[in-house]
Amino acid sequence: RWNCVTATDPNLFQSPFRAGIQIDAYQMEPLRMALRLPRVNLFIADDTGLGKTIEAGLIARELLLRRKVRTIVVAAPASMLEQWKAELEERFGLLFEILDRGYVASVRRERGFGVNPWRTHSRFLVSHNLLIESEYADPMREWLGTFSPGSLLILDEAHHAAPASGVRYGIETKFTRAVRDLAGRFEHRLFLSATPHNGHSNSFSTLMEILDPYRFTRGVKIRPKDLEEVLVRRLKEDLREIQGGFPRREVVRIPITGLPDDAPELLLSRLLDEYRTVREARFAGANRRI
Repeated sequence: RWNCVTATDPNLFQSPFRAGIQIDAYQMEPLRMALRLPRVNLFIADDTGLGKTIEAGLIARELLLRRKVRTIVVAAPASMLEQWKAELEERFGLLFEILDRGYVASVRRERGFGVNPWRTHSRFLVSHNLLIESEYADPMREWLGTFSPGSLLILDEAHHAAPASGVRYGIETKFTRAVRDLAGRFEHRLFLSATPHNGHSNSFSTLMEILDPYRFTRGVKIRPKDLEEVLVRRLKEDLREIQGGFPRREVVRIPITGLPDDAPELLLSRLLDEYRTVREARFAGANRRI
């Protein structure tokens, strides 16, 4: 018995859920969008707390069941790897290995120093930081080759791969260049971020070019209609009006009066004011880079 939302077409999905897992209706939309694409180049930009991990797991599981995908790499901040591993295993029955220094050392002890750790499993979790280190990235390139059919890259917190500024081609970081090189070797790409746009259109177009270089080009302004098939963006306010279930956050200011002059709260406020004044004076004559 599957505790999930059924699709309009009963043949559309192949039950990628584990028993007892509740899936909200809105979380099925990215899966529907992904299945319409010949290659899954999709950006899930839902608001924080709407379940982007679940939505990515739904897509990954369905692609595995349809045999469109054989290998999966999830790249995420190091602090999120254990959460990703637990979510994918508990909700979808997908076992992933966290590829880090400990895993590489263990593989070399068991199979020899020359073994490529990326060839020891078909599903990996890896931190963003390791993608810019040649010790890990070079074996990954050897594993993938110039193009690996049936491969899926899930990039969590994808906004970190966007250039840092809004000049025509942006100032690309090491991480941006690493993601650009590695993403092109995967057949399918799935980007996740609650903040996809940093306010600079050229930076955003560069990020979208990494996701889908056939649709987007850095330096070329993206029109809203260009995003309809490859980006899904829902906010809690929008979903609250449709189905409810999300509490409304209310920030209430509570004034505090009658504190003595030496109260820690007032002392901290004065110290912060002094720090801000000193910092502004220090950088007043400094040149600013755009």
